[in-house]
Amino acid sequence: MQLPNRLKIPSFLQKLYWVVDPVGYMEKAVQQHPDSFTAEIIGFGGNVVFVNHPQAIQEILTNDRKKFAAIGELSRILEPLIGEYSVLLLNGNHHKRQRQLMMPSFHGERLDIYGQLIRNMTEEVCNQLPFDKPLSALDVTQNISMEVILKVVFGLSEGERYRKLKDLVPKFVSEIFSSPLKSSFLFFPFLQQNLGSWSPWGRFIRQRQQIDELLYSEIAERREKNDPERVDILSLLMSAKDEEGQPMTDPELRDELMTLLIAGHETTATAMAWGLYWIHHVPKVREKLLQELDTIGDLKDPMNIFRLPYLGAVCNETLRISPVTIFTLPRAVQEPVTLLGHPLEAGTVVQACIYLTHQREDLYPQPKQFKPERFLEKQFSPYEFLPFGGGVRRCIGDALAQFEMKMVLATILSSYQLSLAGRQPERLQRRGIVLGPANGVKILVKGRRARQESLVTAANALSS
Repeated sequence: MQLPNRLKIPSFLQKLYWVVDPVGYMEKAVQQHPDSFTAEIIGFGGNVVFVNHPQAIQEILTNDRKKFAAIGELSRILEPLIGEYSVLLLNGNHHKRQRQLMMPSFHGERLDIYGQLIRNMTEEVCNQLPFDKPLSALDVTQNISMEVILKVVFGLSEGERYRKLKDLVPKFVSEIFSSPLKSSFLFFPFLQQNLGSWSPWGRFIRQRQQIDELLYSEIAERREKNDPERVDILSLLMSAKDEEGQPMTDPELRDELMTLLIAGHETTATAMAWGLYWIHHVPKVREKLLQELDTIGDLKDPMNIFRLPYLGAVCNETLRISPVTIFTLPRAVQEPVTLLGHPLEAGTVVQACIYLTHQREDLYPQPKQFKPERFLEKQFSPYEFLPFGGGVRRCIGDALAQFEMKMVLATILSSYQLSLAGRQPERLQRRGIVLGPANGVKILVKGRRARQESLVTAANALSS
C-alpha cells in the first residue's frame, strides 16, 4: 500500500521513540512533512497516517462513519484499563446507544449543582496545604479531581467504600501514568505477564480487581436501594434507558465508571496543573486574571466564574499549548479517498494529531508562547482547536471538565498566593496515554490572598 510521507526510521525504533518521547517524535516528523506523515507506531498493527491540517481534519471528522469510521484497534491499548463496553471502544449503533445514555448526565442545570460541590472540595483540599513548602501542583489537582470523581460521579463522600476507592485509585493511576517506563506494558503486549505482585502487570491486575469489587458492590447496593432524588452521575446513568426501554447492564456501568475514573481523573487534573504552571510562568497573565476575578461580587456562584472571558481564554490557551490528549481516536478509511492530495486506500488508519495542530504557526503565531489573548481575538474552528477530540467521538465529559477546570483555578487563585518552586521550565512528558508535566509543576503556597475589595465594590455598584 502506497502511503504518503513515510518516516525513514526503522519500525522498532519508531515504536520505542513514540513510547518514550512522543512530543520529540512528532516534532521531528513534522519538520520533514508539515501537514501529514505516515508512521508505524504501537497499537495499530502497522501504519497510521497522522494529519494536522485543519482541512484534512474537517474531512475526517465530518465524514465519520462514511468515508472514515472509528476502529477497534485502540482497544488493544485501552481495553485492559476501561473494559470492552466503554463508550470509547464501541462502534456503530452500540457506540451511539451508549453515548445517548450518558450525554444528559454531563450537561444542563446539573453543572450548577456540581459547581458548588467542586468549589467546596477545592477549598477543603487547599485548606490542608502547608505554607512555604515545595509541593507538586499535580498532586494537589489529582487530589481535588479524585474528590470530584468520588462525590460528583459516584456520589460517595464517606464510608468504607469511599475510603478504599480514595486509596486504591491513585495507586492504580500512578501504576500507569507516573512515567513512560511504567506505562510501557500497555504498548508492548509481551510485557503483560502476571508474575506476581512484584511485577508491573501483576500489580495492575490485582489493583484492578480490587477496584472492580468496590464498583460492583456499589452498583448492586444502588439497585437494591433505589433513590430517585440522587443527582450524582452514577445514579443518573443507572436510571437512563435506551429507545427500547433498556438500562445499562452492570458490566456496562462498570466500564463507563472506569472510563470516567481514568479519563476524567487524570486528564482533568493534568490540565489544571498545567493551568497553574502557565498562569505563574507568565506574570502578566496572572495579574490580568486576578484583576478579572476581583471584579466578581459573588465568587460562590459557579455561573459567575464560568462566564469570565479571560479565565476562559486562559483555560483554552492551556489546553492548546499543553494538550493532555495527543490525538483524536483513530479512523479507518472505508473507501478510496484523497486527503491533502494523497490517495488513501480502504483500510488505511488516519488520526488527527491534536498536539501538532495546536502548534501550527499559521493558526497560532508564536505557538510556543502562552498568549490567552489569541482566544479573545479570534474564534477558532473545531478543526483548529480540538483539545477534546471531535466529531461523534468528542469527549463526552468535555463540558464538566472545562467547568471543573475553571472552578478549581478560580477558587485557588482568588484565595491563595502561589509561586513556582522549580527552576527549570516544565516540559511535556508521556504519562500513560496522556501528556503531563515532567516535574509535576512544583509550587509554593505563600499564604492566603486578600481580594481587592475596591474592585469588588465597584463591580457591585455597577450591577446594582
